[in-house]
Amino acid sequence: MKQINNMQSLSLQKIVPIQVTILLSCVLLLGLFSQPSIASHDKVYEITILHTNDFHARFRPISKYDNNCSEKNNAKGKCFGGTARLISAIEDARTRHSNTILLDGGDQFQGTLFYNLYKGKVAAEMMNKLGYDGMAVGNHEFDDGPETLRAFMDSVNFPVLMANANVDMEPELKGKLDKSTTLLKNHRKIGLIGVVTEEVVDISSPGDNIIFTDAVAAVQAEVDFLTEAGVNIIILLSHSSYEIDKMIAANTTGVDVIVGGHDNTYLSNVSDRAKGPYPTVVNGTQIVQAYAYGKFLGELSVLFDEDGNVIYATGEPITIDGSVNENAQIVARLDVLEEPINELKETIIGNVSSALTGDRTVCRVQECDMGNMIADAMRDSVIDKGYTIALQNSGGIRASLDAGDVTLGEIMTILPFQNTLSTFKVTGQQLLTAIENGVSQVEDEKGRFPQVSGMRYTFNLAKPPNEGRVTSIEIDEDGSWNALDLNKTYGMVSNNFIRGGGDGYKIFRSASEIYDFGPDLADVVVNYIKANPGYSGYTDNRITQE
Repeated sequence: MKQINNMQSLSLQKIVPIQVTILLSCVLLLGLFSQPSIASHDKVYEITILHTNDFHARFRPISKYDNNCSEKNNAKGKCFGGTARLISAIEDARTRHSNTILLDGGDQFQGTLFYNLYKGKVAAEMMNKLGYDGMAVGNHEFDDGPETLRAFMDSVNFPVLMANANVDMEPELKGKLDKSTTLLKNHRKIGLIGVVTEEVVDISSPGDNIIFTDAVAAVQAEVDFLTEAGVNIIILLSHSSYEIDKMIAANTTGVDVIVGGHDNTYLSNVSDRAKGPYPTVVNGTQIVQAYAYGKFLGELSVLFDEDGNVIYATGEPITIDGSVNENAQIVARLDVLEEPINELKETIIGNVSSALTGDRTVCRVQECDMGNMIADAMRDSVIDKGYTIALQNSGGIRASLDAGDVTLGEIMTILPFQNTLSTFKVTGQQLLTAIENGVSQVEDEKGRFPQVSGMRYTFNLAKPPNEGRVTSIEIDEDGSWNALDLNKTYGMVSNNFIRGGGDGYKIFRSASEIYDFGPDLADVVVNYIKANPGYSGYTDNRITQE
């Protein structure tokens, strides 16, 4: 393995006496030059942590834009990821390193037609084939309720973990979903803990029987439990975001490594696109994440002394590009699994004359042409019934769209959640509160950012969240733009997830004249594209920032 020295990774939390450090460094150098594994030495322990996160059912290769990649482009080596390549990269890493562990930071569910048809069954099958050792519950593992998560857990041969929740009142998970576990790797116990974002109640569907708790307290409790049991190497699987992982590291003791997820963060020591170094070290804890969609395989080698102190940690995410061979058996199996959905996926429903971006880095912070098309489609479908304002959360937009023919499969990949159209009435004050919520987390690129139609708004990030960030709202009333009337009632259309309070839009729970059972949002967009052949994406300053 190409070693990338990272002296910043020296543990500040677990201090090793200088004499021992010198001795171990000598042992390390001897091992590197003489080829035998460092892990064989009595006083030191080396393990390579291979990791993924936010895979989102991308079993087939994806394009550089994270959407579907054609067979033609894949043959040309222009695609990334896919389980068939990922298993080859994992096998290669296991050949290069004598002691490895394969972990996942959550969100295997949701994002492609594979999930729409099979739910978690294909994820379970493929993860078993890849040989995972543990996984955190992600928020999307709850998208179809605890029942689907339980079915997945019953199908995998590795632990699925979530510490920051009480599941005793949820019959599907009680006694099944553990907070932590211990694995034996090369004669050494490794402790694993799992946590999920505390936003899960707002952004998914865990139900009313699970009580989510503070992540820091939950992690520390499990660290203390494992330490008391004699485990001194502890890895946290955290589906919480990069910033939250740093916060957890700063406010806990005893966590050696955090394998993260949730916000699709790319960490690297060699790329100027990275959000931070790989690993990022906070309070002696080594924090890693590997973007999303199987585009990278994280590879972190960590050297411990006999007391579980981190001596060093080094590595770099491996790009799963066209240079990585596809495993023929995996390709063949996916071909079989895909047969029932091929006809559906390949059905051409219309065409667009320009590419539309659904990239989260754009749509979660500003107006985007994909958001405009979706919101316009929603509004167009109900405007004759008096619902003139449309709102779509950007977190529900999961892919971009290339120019040319559009397939049903592409639309279902862009809008995978099977949300239904929801119509309701709100006051101007309620709408203002909703938009304030929508722009409250722009800095963190949260999915609540609102793409709209039939209205336009301006916000100012210099103002505190939910305290007047929205500086103006205007409503399109029969072709005239009028200032929002806080006391007036307006007809709105959104998706049932948002109307039900998802992504922080709890104000919509108190709306009036609610109907949550309209057509699937994907079908609405399909019909809009059919009705507008050659559609060209656009922005028109309906969302502006001061």
